[in-house]
Amino acid sequence: MTVDHSVRVYKSEENLRREDQLAYKIARVAADPVEVTPEVTEMVINRIIDNASVAIASLNRAPIVAARAQALTHAPTTNGKGASVFGITDCVSPEWAAWANGVAVRELDYHDTFLAAEYSHPGDNIPPILAVAQHVGSSGKDLVRGIATGYEIQVNLVKAICLHKHKIDHVAHLGPSAAAGIGTLLGLDVETIFQSVGQALHTTTATRQSRKGEISTWKAHAPAFAGKMAIESADRAMRGQTSPVPIYEGEDGVIAWMLDGPDASYMVPLPTPGEAKRAIMDTYTKEHSAEYQAQAWIDLARKLHREHPEVTDPANVESVLIKTSHHTHYVIGSGANDPQKYSPTASRETLDHSIPYIFTVALQDGAWHHVDSYSPERAARQDTVELWHKVTTVEDPEWTRRYHSLDIAEKAFGGSVEITLKDGTVITDQIAVADAHPLGARPFAREQYINKFRTLAAGLVEEAEIERFLAAVERLPELGAGELDQLNITAAPGVIDLAATPKGLF
Repeated sequence: MTVDHSVRVYKSEENLRREDQLAYKIARVAADPVEVTPEVTEMVINRIIDNASVAIASLNRAPIVAARAQALTHAPTTNGKGASVFGITDCVSPEWAAWANGVAVRELDYHDTFLAAEYSHPGDNIPPILAVAQHVGSSGKDLVRGIATGYEIQVNLVKAICLHKHKIDHVAHLGPSAAAGIGTLLGLDVETIFQSVGQALHTTTATRQSRKGEISTWKAHAPAFAGKMAIESADRAMRGQTSPVPIYEGEDGVIAWMLDGPDASYMVPLPTPGEAKRAIMDTYTKEHSAEYQAQAWIDLARKLHREHPEVTDPANVESVLIKTSHHTHYVIGSGANDPQKYSPTASRETLDHSIPYIFTVALQDGAWHHVDSYSPERAARQDTVELWHKVTTVEDPEWTRRYHSLDIAEKAFGGSVEITLKDGTVITDQIAVADAHPLGARPFAREQYINKFRTLAAGLVEEAEIERFLAAVERLPELGAGELDQLNITAAPGVIDLAATPKGLF
């Protein structure tokens, strides 16, 4: 049974035993040889398909082109055969494969999510764990165990420790989780994983400015950097090197100076020895390429488009008021006080974090497209800009309560909307979860993951390669040692021009 572990700050003279430190407890979970359940294995396969879908759709976007170019300057190292990079056949050093693939997976903000005290995209664990697995010649079963650990640790940290209210980026939970997953994959001992987790956390704490105001391309690179650091932390720990201790609880540690301060206290849930790692089952993916809190709003906007076509014309609309959770209002709503969220010349990364923009476009189009819905031409359309500037958000305490609820049956990521027309008519509606959510109108299952992959790979990957990849990933537990290169995907001829890459230092 999962147990909540008390975590607080200790003065140096209290000499907290390492066995009582959170990083050590994480390491013990990672080193537990418990078997992975069949349903978790199936969900791991789903998420590998999901990551591949969004990575392929990103192959020629500027952040991926740059990250891939960087990776290609780092050949495989001597202790392994290297790891694959999405879209091409070349292998590179594993930390650089994790870097390139991590950027590709995150660029469109289109893969899985878990939201609680903190935010996360647990699928970010897969690129670094897979890269190490390919490099050392692990089996499919090994990979599944490593990924299950990565999800378990990240989800449990996200349930317990809020980072964003202190303006610390959520990838601070990803470094430790990926390091733990790599430890499970490689069968490392508790002490080695402990040192790796500490180093990974120490090097991946950063501010949330990467997700504020004019959002830059670093948004896609931040989780890739955390994955890269996790691999380097594991390598360093395997060589017998130590890391800051205690990293969470120390009087000059992360909690005391970056989070809730010296009087802080958290309760972190972790599975007991022999308890299966099932946290991946609490996570959910995206049907639409947008911030997760936008998923339900896109679905509601599509419904309103069908039922009330008059609301698509700004000439008919006086105002649109969205009542939602604290996070949606203050991070991606008008409560953020970011004028860029209403700017037709804003970057894609910024528009992706603007509920007013996303709701407006989905309301007018009755659909959402991962490229077309963000195009400069679409954002600048006069009737869109006019309607967009009539959309505001407010926090509703009840939707905030449901957002933070620990009861999965009532946990919600939506809200209600009031559209006031010029003639005084008020149209109201609400939605609790996205259609693709496990409790939504059309929950994602294997069929939907495969359809998402086929849709995003169309025109970029040849049909035979699509079929080969799907056949390989669906038999993941049967893949033997050294066969994980089958999980890479090669783009169709002419899709990637490796000669047309930006020049840098390497």
